[in-house]
Amino acid sequence: MIETLRTYSHQLADCAFNDAHELVSYMGAVQAQDIEMSKWAVGMRLQQPSLRAVKEALDSGKIIRTHILRPTWHMVAAEDIRWMIDLTGKKMFAVIISWGKSCDIDSQKYIRFRDAIGNILGGSKGLTKQEITEQLQQSGFNWDTNQVHCMLSLGETDGLLCNGKERNKKHTYALLDEWAPGTNSFSKEEALRTLALRYFRSHSPASVDDFVWWSGLNATEAKAAIYSIEKELISDRYEGQKLYVHESCAQDYKPDETVHLLPPYDEYLISYKDRTHVLPGKYTAKAHNKFGIFYPVIFFKGKIVGNWKKVTKKGNIEIETSFFVKSPAVRQRKLKMAIERYIAFINSDRVDFS
Repeated sequence: MIETLRTYSHQLADCAFNDAHELVSYMGAVQAQDIEMSKWAVGMRLQQPSLRAVKEALDSGKIIRTHILRPTWHMVAAEDIRWMIDLTGKKMFAVIISWGKSCDIDSQKYIRFRDAIGNILGGSKGLTKQEITEQLQQSGFNWDTNQVHCMLSLGETDGLLCNGKERNKKHTYALLDEWAPGTNSFSKEEALRTLALRYFRSHSPASVDDFVWWSGLNATEAKAAIYSIEKELISDRYEGQKLYVHESCAQDYKPDETVHLLPPYDEYLISYKDRTHVLPGKYTAKAHNKFGIFYPVIFFKGKIVGNWKKVTKKGNIEIETSFFVKSPAVRQRKLKMAIERYIAFINSDRVDFS
């Protein structure tokens, strides 16, 4: 029951979107720790998966990749970034400042960085981390790569910076005011309501603890957010746990037999504190380790049933798969379709100059 509802709410069956920006807006935020695989996380949920379409949405600024929510990398719709930063930015800033102590970063050094980076990136410039490091060093800042990385992350949580246009397969940084001007700003109450709506609409069924984990809110804020949309939620006990289902997902769905090659850090797993509903505990180590590193996994009927990896042989992409059990119920035809879907997605960005 839980896995079936999540299959549909996550757009892994009966996809309703064919626009990358609209899909990301529906999801609220899409984890983007691994930039290339996160493009597949968006693309696989579209009616016609296209790497080129996802890249165009990112490069045009319709979708923005930045540190937000927990904090970690996420893709968000451009119009949502301001109110999300207003809601979670101060907490994220404090977390990253704490991390930064290990590389001698503090608030005073960030103020100096903030003044300098405006001059470096002003005028709609998009520069890589290496280019920014070099320009800072030329301006008299004796900071190494780790220190600059921390500063850039602080700049994102502060609403100063975000990822700009990709260049030579490297992400760049841009000033948020120049890259995504005129984005929405909400009151805290409206921001909480909107975040809860986006999450439960696209991640149902889910618990309060799941929402706290995904959003980075504290328990009091999360409960207030859920209360603000309670008329749109149905609560019930599933397998002994109280979970909420958004009314748009409360349908009598049939289990879908589509096989998906889920990327590492996919929302289907990482957006829940409790993953045992779709990933049996004895297989947890095959999906992610104790240090937060997630692996590519195979999805079937709402369950995680194996692993996959991409290999390149003689210029061609091939997919190697393995399953948690010796005789999985996955039909080879369905698995082949999943592999072909992923390869077609990758090839959609290739240019034929012949």
